[in-house]
Amino acid sequence: MNYRPLGRTGLLVSELCLGAMTFGGKGMFAVAGTLGQAEANNLVARALGAGVNFFDTANVYSEGESERLLGRALGARRKDVILATKVRGRVGPGPNDIGLSRKHVLDSIDASLSRLGTDYVDIFQIHGYDRLTPLDETLRALDSIVGAGKARYIGCSNLAAWQLMKALGISEAHGWARFDSLQAYYSIAGRDLEREIIPLLADQNVGLMVWSPLAGGFLTDKFAGGQGPAEARRSKFDFPPLDKEHALKCIEVMKQIAAPRNASVARVALAWLLHQKAVTTVVIGAKTEQQLEDNLQASGMQLSLEELKRLGEVSALPAEYPGWMFQWQSADRG
Repeated sequence: MNYRPLGRTGLLVSELCLGAMTFGGKGMFAVAGTLGQAEANNLVARALGAGVNFFDTANVYSEGESERLLGRALGARRKDVILATKVRGRVGPGPNDIGLSRKHVLDSIDASLSRLGTDYVDIFQIHGYDRLTPLDETLRALDSIVGAGKARYIGCSNLAAWQLMKALGISEAHGWARFDSLQAYYSIAGRDLEREIIPLLADQNVGLMVWSPLAGGFLTDKFAGGQGPAEARRSKFDFPPLDKEHALKCIEVMKQIAAPRNASVARVALAWLLHQKAVTTVVIGAKTEQQLEDNLQASGMQLSLEELKRLGEVSALPAEYPGWMFQWQSADRG
């Protein structure tokens, strides 16, 4: 397992992070997985054995059950890992049981710590943007959580570039804890992040945690023909949005690269992400030990320059303004 710096924190995290969205099987997230404690224990133990030191969950995954199962699975090994969870989603029927108000943020950290069976999380992330709550209110609440020792660092997820940059500016102006990581969707078939967000992350030294690296399971051998099995997650929940015709072209090239290695399409898709300079860690989720084993083998899988060129060409984003203008104007600037 390789380890990479997480932004400017000084933390070294495994380039593969085990996500616990498949743990629990309650509510809307049951489509991701219905693993119980025994299965969670096995996956966590295997990940730890492979050198994974980063684990990610959220308070909304399976109505909090994901946090409970992950906390129990880690047990005494919790001190050896980087543990992350999230806040924003609805956790109850009340009008204030959702969002990023100071009340909800402070209530949520305590509830998450209780379910995880720990007195702190390493990274407490907002799960998205809340248009009803000013960023300064949220950031001040998060800073107080860091000051109280309930979180070591803070991160965000699913923000636009302007939202993240505004948040960083507010934190700097007040001397508050700032977002040290962004968790965002990125895959070989969905490279939109490269337009605005990845340049921002590089400029501001913010780490990138990739969610849904296989595009909700579409970038696997199961969907090489365009249609997957009925029990597949993507067949039940067609998310994240995807240009499937474009994705199938990417899959065809990945199949050609995978075949000589006796590897899966999924492993090549993960390996491509791990070759991208902006990526700190890729969050993988698994329903079975076999899936986890295959995903873990992406760490250390080396793609040649020619293979990366082929994958880059088939998956390239179409030219978009102002990107093509930047490229044109910089032609004589070296």
